[in-house]
Amino acid sequence: MSNSLVNNLLNRALIRPPHHTKLNSSCLPAVGKIGRSNLSTQLFGKGLHKSAQRLLTDIGRPVSFVTRAVLAMDPASQAVEKFNLDGNIDLLVEVSSTNVREVNIQIAHTSDSLLLHWGGIRDNKEKWVLPSRSPDRTINYKNRALRTPFVKSGDNSYLKLEIDDHAIQAIEFLIFDESRNKWYKNNGQNFHINLPMGKNVEHNVSVPEDLVQIQAYIRWERNGKQNYSPEKEKEEYEAARAELREEMMRGASAEDLRRKLLKKDDTSDSPESKETSSSEQKSEKKVSKQPKQKKHFSTEKIQRKGRDLNKLICKHAADSVESKSKSSSEPRALTTLEMYAKAKEEQESTPVFSKKSFKLEGSMILVLVTKLSGKTKIHLATDYKEKITLHWALSQKGGEWLDPPSDILPPNSLPVRGAVDTQLTIASTDLPSPVQTFEVEIEGDSYKGMPFVLKAGERWIKNSGRDFYVDFAKEEKHVQKDYGDGKGTAKNLLDRIANLESEAQKSFMHRFNIAADLVNEAKNAGQLGFAGILVWMRFMATRQLVWNKNYNVKPREISKAQDRLTDVLQEVYASYPEYRELLRMIMSTVGRGGEGDVGQRIRDEILVIQRNNDCAGGMMEEWHQKLHNNTSPDDVVICQALMDYVKSDFDMSVYWKTLNENGITKERLLSYDRAIHSEPSFRREQKDGLLRDLGHYMRTLKAVHSGADLESAIQNCMGYQDDGEGFMVGVQINPVSGLPSGYPDLLRFVLQHVEEKNVEPLLEGLLEARQELRPLLLKSHDRLKDLLFLDLALDSTVRTAIERGYEQLNDAGPEKIMYFISLVLENLALSSDDNEDLIYCLKGWQFALNMFKSKKDHWALYAKSVLDRSRLALQSKAERYLEILQPSAEYLGSCLGVDQWAVSIFTEEIIRAGSAAALSSLVNRLDPVLRKTANLGSWQVISPVEVVGYVTVVDELLTVQNKTYDRPTIIVAKRVRGEEEIPDGAVAVLTPDMPDVLSHVSVRARNGKICFATCFDSGILSDLQAMDGKVLSLKPTSADVVYREVNDSEVSSQSSDNLEDVPPPSISLVKKQFVGRYAISSEEFTNDLVGAKSRNIGYLKGKVPSWVGIPTSVALPFGVFEKVLSEKANQAVSEKLQVLKKSLDEGDQGALGEIRKTVLGLVAPSELVEELKRTMKSSDMPWPGDEGEQRWEQAWSAIKKVWASKWNERAYFSTKKVKLDHDYLCMAVLVQEVINADYAFVIHTTNPSSGDSSEIYAEVVKGLGETLVGAYPGRSLSFICKKNNLDSPLLLGYPSKPIGLFIRRSIIFRSDSNGEDLEGYAGAGLYDSVPMDEEDKVVLDYTTDPLITDESFQKKILSDIARAGDAIEKLYGTPQDIEGVIRHGKLYVVQTRPQV
Repeated sequence: MSNSLVNNLLNRALIRPPHHTKLNSSCLPAVGKIGRSNLSTQLFGKGLHKSAQRLLTDIGRPVSFVTRAVLAMDPASQAVEKFNLDGNIDLLVEVSSTNVREVNIQIAHTSDSLLLHWGGIRDNKEKWVLPSRSPDRTINYKNRALRTPFVKSGDNSYLKLEIDDHAIQAIEFLIFDESRNKWYKNNGQNFHINLPMGKNVEHNVSVPEDLVQIQAYIRWERNGKQNYSPEKEKEEYEAARAELREEMMRGASAEDLRRKLLKKDDTSDSPESKETSSSEQKSEKKVSKQPKQKKHFSTEKIQRKGRDLNKLICKHAADSVESKSKSSSEPRALTTLEMYAKAKEEQESTPVFSKKSFKLEGSMILVLVTKLSGKTKIHLATDYKEKITLHWALSQKGGEWLDPPSDILPPNSLPVRGAVDTQLTIASTDLPSPVQTFEVEIEGDSYKGMPFVLKAGERWIKNSGRDFYVDFAKEEKHVQKDYGDGKGTAKNLLDRIANLESEAQKSFMHRFNIAADLVNEAKNAGQLGFAGILVWMRFMATRQLVWNKNYNVKPREISKAQDRLTDVLQEVYASYPEYRELLRMIMSTVGRGGEGDVGQRIRDEILVIQRNNDCAGGMMEEWHQKLHNNTSPDDVVICQALMDYVKSDFDMSVYWKTLNENGITKERLLSYDRAIHSEPSFRREQKDGLLRDLGHYMRTLKAVHSGADLESAIQNCMGYQDDGEGFMVGVQINPVSGLPSGYPDLLRFVLQHVEEKNVEPLLEGLLEARQELRPLLLKSHDRLKDLLFLDLALDSTVRTAIERGYEQLNDAGPEKIMYFISLVLENLALSSDDNEDLIYCLKGWQFALNMFKSKKDHWALYAKSVLDRSRLALQSKAERYLEILQPSAEYLGSCLGVDQWAVSIFTEEIIRAGSAAALSSLVNRLDPVLRKTANLGSWQVISPVEVVGYVTVVDELLTVQNKTYDRPTIIVAKRVRGEEEIPDGAVAVLTPDMPDVLSHVSVRARNGKICFATCFDSGILSDLQAMDGKVLSLKPTSADVVYREVNDSEVSSQSSDNLEDVPPPSISLVKKQFVGRYAISSEEFTNDLVGAKSRNIGYLKGKVPSWVGIPTSVALPFGVFEKVLSEKANQAVSEKLQVLKKSLDEGDQGALGEIRKTVLGLVAPSELVEELKRTMKSSDMPWPGDEGEQRWEQAWSAIKKVWASKWNERAYFSTKKVKLDHDYLCMAVLVQEVINADYAFVIHTTNPSSGDSSEIYAEVVKGLGETLVGAYPGRSLSFICKKNNLDSPLLLGYPSKPIGLFIRRSIIFRSDSNGEDLEGYAGAGLYDSVPMDEEDKVVLDYTTDPLITDESFQKKILSDIARAGDAIEKLYGTPQDIEGVIRHGKLYVVQTRPQV
């Protein structure tokens, strides 16, 4: 309360402020610190007793008083009492009464350190009660009295008390001059002032008991949540009743009071925040008194419920980034003002120093500032329709208006006092609509800014009630001309965000309201739209954007804006499940916002802390002023730093350590609009009270700023249960409805264990709480966002608990680590939109734990496969985040001038903040344990060749597959997919990736005598990567790779040896001709008509054992493609191909894709269609055309794709390497009916890793074989089997492939070129096989697969595969590479070729 206002009140100019129900209205900031007396005095109810030292009150001198007449006034009565102190000091006390009794005290005294030491009298008892309302800067003195400083004005001091508790019958007080250590009493007694009872006081008004409980809680909370005695509890309860009774006497109904106590405060100064969500309107508030006896979980552990994990599966995957990005990144048409600005920037030879835009009644103002050679030029433009006059000035510091120099004034300028009026001119440019402009150039750098307002006709236009201001002393970081093309982003939305950032910087209220306005636009942009909002909010949360720019906003307004934004996000969450994961991340950056008056409590409760603990000055006052101006998430850190400082017995280094670790430096404290200059300074006796009150205050701060804070989230959902003392225990205000039975006990268990060193019980409790909460998150709920914030808090606590629990795992066995992995994986799955793979990984870990407990021989081998799959799942999730978020981070970060380091690690930090990082750490900890137990070692050697070469580190082998190294090179590649070529000059490929032993790249390595191995040890891999550029010698065995650094001479020696041992291959192709047949049956397969693939499958028919099935086959022989191309109907295609092939010969590798696309334009001759139909039907194969013309078109498209695969990049460059004439390559097409396989397998009848011809090596996958031979991540099941013991297969590894391919009954068209299986050249796998129908990708659950879970079934299937391989090898008499499938237990062989 200001001095002038007090003086006006006491001089009868009574301007009554609005009635405030809150203690210490935030509109009245504390003025200063009350000095502390050195007097040690015990103060009791009726005055001063048992003084610790002699008081300086002059007892001998009587205090006289004169009672004035009581003036009867209507509607309020007034009474004045006058006292005389020390014979020459007048004390005047005036009492007036309407609805609130007012006591105005005036004392004629020159001291500026007078305190009123006072309390209330209730029920005629001597002991003082403390009124709930007191003036600003009042402190609580030992819970026995209040102390309020007088306000000094001239020779008088004033004070005004408002007593709204009608149970208080009188006030009593003493006056203490602190500077003189002197007390003034009333003839040795307390001054006693009776208070009149209002004429409307009715003691028979009945107040509902549940509302009394709530009001009592609110009073208790205002007073710092103190520990009350039973007597004090009763007093507080009755005071609460009296307050509510007074409200009802004024005409409020019980329902009015209920709404006021339980509903949100809808008042707001912000027009943006006036909307209320439907969920708020429908919200039904509940209050209940809980039974005192509550059921609790065991303090040791909880009993987790058994659940069907399949019911947790979510498949809400959003549309692919590619499909959305095409539309979302299309450039929108520039506005007229943007076109003008672009042209102006291009004209200026000087880079733009700053660029700012302002909203203007549906139009915009754009201001560009350029600087060069000591001159500052300001360009202002607007597309406002009416004629505008600019009323402007210059300033050397903020807030001032200075006359501009007369020699710089633009045309049409008129100087006025302290400013200039300039008529804006119409820009003479070719624009769709008029733009009004203004330019001025200023010499030197003495001026720092330009304030201005606008005048349209007789109307003055300001910037939201303030002057517009252009700061040309500070360069805007985000000014750039080119932010990239925004590919892979919702570019239009990001452009809008960038344009609105200057407005958003004013305060959190502005930013949250703008974000709420943009949610619909984000929704229209899809996944990338919400990615853009997340990036923006994350930049804000990590302090990359300005939080507040000279704008005073109430905490209530911030929390209201938060509330509005989270309401909108809640609605999207309920309606669009595919965006939930992004929405959760957005909400975690925003915070929960205010429920009721929680935002206002930030202001109120800091005053309580100051008053209760006598700490109203210094740093606490500076923090109070900062909070009063604009609260932010920094306040949570400051509060924590203060608590840490107090707990450490006031060690200042601890205070700074907490601040600095959370990104708050001394410079940041000084940068606030209300800077914090001072360090905290408390006394030792304040410790307990400060810890108590700051702890309570932390809850309020986190309730607004920390959506993921566990305690405040629980409190918000459960109401204020168990937060009180004594009779307050069990009072619930506004609990969420529909929570599961026993849920409060579960949350209590979590809170009881949240700081324990043994985190396992806590983790179990947290995950049980998330599982119980999950059904409520999947459906509409009036408090959905509160449930979401609770779930976010539980999720966050899991992560922090895991990190705290790492120490427990240092000496833990594999069972414990596997269990922790399963808990973290469960947490990650509960937070993910598309979690099917994660759920199956979780089931895999549970299966591995059961195998461990059952002491199964292969438990470690199986656990290793689950570990590998979990890594793949994490990698996939990280890549998805990178694809969705990083382009938006880079584009928006560029637009807003965000630090490059923050942009580059944006996605990495998002991942680190989630459970994925903790899961990765646990997996890495377990990996060496499993490898040691399963005797896997640190390597899997796929091609064991001794080599010497120079180390080169690459991200992906794919990126260098067409490169030629000019010296022997050892490639260390982070990624190897499985279908790459190995570049010329490479002598080794080492990778942490896991390609199958029988994948294309593995075959290529063995065929080319190239060392190829997977490294499982991250330490070894890091060592190899650190040797980039050095020369290494590699000596692999079947299970290890020994490496050492050598000198260059050994490279030359090794190269010479290799040249002598391996002569270059000499191979050639014979061009095939069309023989007049479009289609042939398997009986007609010959060397002139088809390739080895078709001939081998024809050869097997009737020769393999009867239990081995061979699918029926026909073929389009060599020369059919060339014949079709020569048809007149395909002349245009043929001519285009000739042009493209010429470009290819000239080095245009991009022509390959165009050639493939052109081949798809071929038209089928009718003769081909008829002959193929006749041949397929005569071989008892289904004819696609019988199902309709569309099905034939699908078949024809598949045939053309096989022909087009002749120009695959991998195949083309492979033939070039061995100098094969690509024009001589001919493509037959093998046509087979697809067997919808349960399993597919590949057999090498000689172990490819060891070269042991006595054992068969095979790999098996679930579904079709494309996942085995193609570039599908993960490992297949692998085993070996001795040829002399085919009934005893030995399992080498369990499968980790997450995806299986399955297909309906269909036809597959397989490539069968004359370039496959040439001696000295492995051409197999280079060309495409294309099914007529697309395969279905199925995420695999190996815990229900009998090949994994049923040992007898597994043994039979693997033995059958081994026997089939042995039989076919004997048939040919040479090692074979065989592909086949299993369907309903029946084995089929679909092709065989010589093993290379």
